[in-house]
Amino acid sequence: MNPKERMDKAMHSQVPDRVPVMCQLSMGHYFLNSGIDPIEIWFTSNGFAEALLKLRERYEFDGILINLPGRDKNFENNIQRIEKSSSEIKVMWKNGNFTIIPNNDNPHYYSSDGKRYFPSFDQLDPGKLFYVEPWDITEVNYPYKWGFEKEERSFNDYFPEDHADTIKIIKEKGKNNFSVHSEIFSPWSQFLELLNYENALMAIMDDAGKVKACLESLTKGAISLAKLHAAENVDAILISSAFAGAGLISRDHYIQFVLPYEKKIIEEVQKEYNIPIYTHTCGSIGDRLDLMIATGTNGIDTLDPPPIGTVELAEAKKILSGKTFIKGNIDPVNILLKGSKETVKKDVIERLHIGKPNGGYILSSACSVAPNTPAENIEMLSETAEEYGRY
Repeated sequence: MNPKERMDKAMHSQVPDRVPVMCQLSMGHYFLNSGIDPIEIWFTSNGFAEALLKLRERYEFDGILINLPGRDKNFENNIQRIEKSSSEIKVMWKNGNFTIIPNNDNPHYYSSDGKRYFPSFDQLDPGKLFYVEPWDITEVNYPYKWGFEKEERSFNDYFPEDHADTIKIIKEKGKNNFSVHSEIFSPWSQFLELLNYENALMAIMDDAGKVKACLESLTKGAISLAKLHAAENVDAILISSAFAGAGLISRDHYIQFVLPYEKKIIEEVQKEYNIPIYTHTCGSIGDRLDLMIATGTNGIDTLDPPPIGTVELAEAKKILSGKTFIKGNIDPVNILLKGSKETVKKDVIERLHIGKPNGGYILSSACSVAPNTPAENIEMLSETAEEYGRY
């Protein structure tokens, strides 16, 4: 079985030849370990694609998650100058704003006064919302414009021509040998990224009706983007719904502000495309696995174990087996980042023992692999799965 076939079996809750392995890597990990200039990784489709391919091969992952949109090929026309130090890169733009790219963390775009822009809830008109991409090179703005474009786009022609470029590059170079996944942001995550988290959480208390109108609009954009990715023949789509755990919202708020919108995305996309769609939610989700199933998701990603989350893999296996596939549950901090190779191997063997029976399990870090995680610890995942994960 090749990696793509192995992942496909697991995502359909079937039994492959062995448990597949696929982790989401943090941006800082690509910067530190790919050998590619962070400017190339962050600002170009080719650079990010090369980083994805290099580290997939190094870690022998069975799949790749493409979690940045394709980039504007002419972005350099907007650069005034680039300043480099031992700890970061500073890109000064002709409009007076700048981007800071740390050596080992996510880049951010700042206005000339050193602040990041977020509109207020009062400013929002739900009718002007469609999709918010937090990882666009100029991040969020309102009304939404891509990068350095001067005009808002029609919802009928909303996503730039180069938006799927990284997917195209990976699909061409991968030659269907491994599983290629794309990412869209859930309406709830888009809303939190747009307003900044505290203001968004206050908004659901101040005017739930307006929040729901915003989420309805953002759902339409998410559906449109998911269909764009599906048309490029990705093997699965991840809904990034990171902020829907108990650390941020209650079960009741999940039912109101997350469940119906993610359910609609999955239903609408799968009317046209026979493609697995799965959900990434961080932290404390042990109390809402049933609600996540109710969205119609085909899989649940992260399953953070104690102490960083509330999911015991054995309990999740009982609840989810036969209903969704399972991906994750390795503690990315206490095991992968801080542990020894021996610690990692012992933990992986335990995950395989619990997750492997009857298929439907993908071995993975719970959340993203931290920037400074030793490469040899990540290499242990596939090595151990090869030895202990065979059916």
